[in-house]
Amino acid sequence: MGSYAAVFVLKLILMFTLSTTVFALQDPSLSNKLINSAHSIDSIAGNVKSSPATIVVTKSIPQLQHAKTYQAVDDITKYWLSEKLDGMRGYWNGTELLSRQGNKIYTPKWFTQYWPVTAMDGELWMARGQFQATMSCVRKKYIDEQCWKSVRFMIFDLPNHAGTFTQRISAMRHITRKTPSKTLAMIPQFTVQNLTQLTQQLNDIVINHGEGMMLHLGSAHYHRGKTSNILKLKKHQDGEATVIAHLAGKGKYTNMLGALKVKTAQGLVFKIGSGFSDQERANPPAIGSIITYQYNGTTLSGLPRFARYWRVRAVTK
Repeated sequence: MGSYAAVFVLKLILMFTLSTTVFALQDPSLSNKLINSAHSIDSIAGNVKSSPATIVVTKSIPQLQHAKTYQAVDDITKYWLSEKLDGMRGYWNGTELLSRQGNKIYTPKWFTQYWPVTAMDGELWMARGQFQATMSCVRKKYIDEQCWKSVRFMIFDLPNHAGTFTQRISAMRHITRKTPSKTLAMIPQFTVQNLTQLTQQLNDIVINHGEGMMLHLGSAHYHRGKTSNILKLKKHQDGEATVIAHLAGKGKYTNMLGALKVKTAQGLVFKIGSGFSDQERANPPAIGSIITYQYNGTTLSGLPRFARYWRVRAVTK
């Protein structure tokens, strides 16, 4: 029963009691007490109307495993390899899909239909080179069912599984085989026999506009937090551009270089704000000079991703 209805009923009961008691007992003092009680209820009602309830909503941030940057390993045959997808990480807790920050990801109802109650760690992904389209679709305030038709949840681990990663691979394959859903798939896992094969696989992925690779120790159990049991491997690319402007720094870089504005031979203009030493920020490459920068793939518009300063190009006389 709502608060207003409850107050109304109480007032009726007291007024009825007031009338019957006054006529039956003819006791003014009792009548006054009952009237004062009715006034007290009015006061309570006023407090109810003026003090809205406060609802505290808390979210639980998923405790996930996070990779470290690749460093040379002793035995590459102990690792499972997979492509590092350029999508948005997601966590299925068995009932709903969450971001790595714990925010609920709103999907069409059919997207997660038939998914198991098993917790799954994965990537919301469309295709290579479709990072921006994926993020645009997932982050829309309203559910765009048309764009969600191009998204799949590519799982790469099972956080609550007690086995090794090799055992978890078998479990993931079983889950995706038995789940009647086109939106749920598993990132292929494979092995190589030596570092030469590792390099070849990485080159193939990057040439075809992939982001990089993940290496996962087969004997490792799921570790919540950052761990060297899983490594991310990317291959940077180099490019050259002409410095066309110096952009002022802020904060710790006040009165120093903040970023270079550069232009490539193809006419692409962009900013480079990382990779500089303090000495280089104090004495930046001159406007008109040609620099070399490193980057990891390109955006759909052709701009370098994660561009960072490397050096001034050597002048050949």
